[in-house]
Amino acid sequence: MVDTSDEWIRQRTGISERRIAEDDVATSDLCIHAARWAIKNAHIDPLDIEMILVATVTPDRFFPSTACYVQKGIGAKNAAAMDISAACAGFLYGLDLADGLIRSGRYNTILVVGGEIFNKIVDWNDRNTCVLFGDGAGAAVVQATDESKGILASYIGSDGDYADVDLLGIPAGGSRMPVTIQMNGREVFKLGVRLMPEAAQRVLRQANVSVEDIDLLIPHQANLRIIEAVGDRLGMPREKVYINVDKYGNTSAATVIIALDEAIREGRAKPGDLLLLVTFGAGLTWGSTLLRL
Repeated sequence: MVDTSDEWIRQRTGISERRIAEDDVATSDLCIHAARWAIKNAHIDPLDIEMILVATVTPDRFFPSTACYVQKGIGAKNAAAMDISAACAGFLYGLDLADGLIRSGRYNTILVVGGEIFNKIVDWNDRNTCVLFGDGAGAAVVQATDESKGILASYIGSDGDYADVDLLGIPAGGSRMPVTIQMNGREVFKLGVRLMPEAAQRVLRQANVSVEDIDLLIPHQANLRIIEAVGDRLGMPREKVYINVDKYGNTSAATVIIALDEAIREGRAKPGDLLLLVTFGAGLTWGSTLLRL
């Protein structure tokens, strides 16, 4: 469909395979599946969930929110539910909100989900974007704790001066101008490798922690070049930077939580480890979270 090759894609992005959802699958379907796994792993009843935050820019519909479909799908009848639209930074926006709500004392159990189905909005004739994005979802149950673990520090930010969709975004939607994503890859690269290290350093300062204390860096899985550049700017050894973009591509709001879950399953992230999560997305938006397992 486009002038490219497997070799070109691997060399320029580090992506060798991706997951593409079936035509009859919606974002909420993936989110529900991930949420059920998170609930099972957290050993809680869905009725214990008080808030559902779904980070996505590919919702089932403009409204009602995808979070409401997730609420129905998991049977969390006691939860409030809403979507977060912060592009690739969405999941860390959700974690930051959940952290604040729980620390306020108003909530005890919050489900945070990141999910996307990008294959339905990608222009498959645009080589700049069609080789990058994949479909996926991940979820986490966030709860209050008296133990010295969990979220230690969190930071989110944005800069609307870069909201021009010519940089990264969806310029329109409707029958006259169908929804498709477009991106200026070179500018996004430059901004990503500057903003993610800055966000990471800010959250480290909040917690009075040095880069040397970090056991594993889990960055947004945009492409391999950005990931390696961010790790290098932070002075992180390659073996301490988690990478799975080669298997899933860029799943936007889902990248960090999919990577975190996989790192735990593989034993790369173990109880007691100090983890640094960092991401950025359209808007521009960015965020970082420091947590101890």
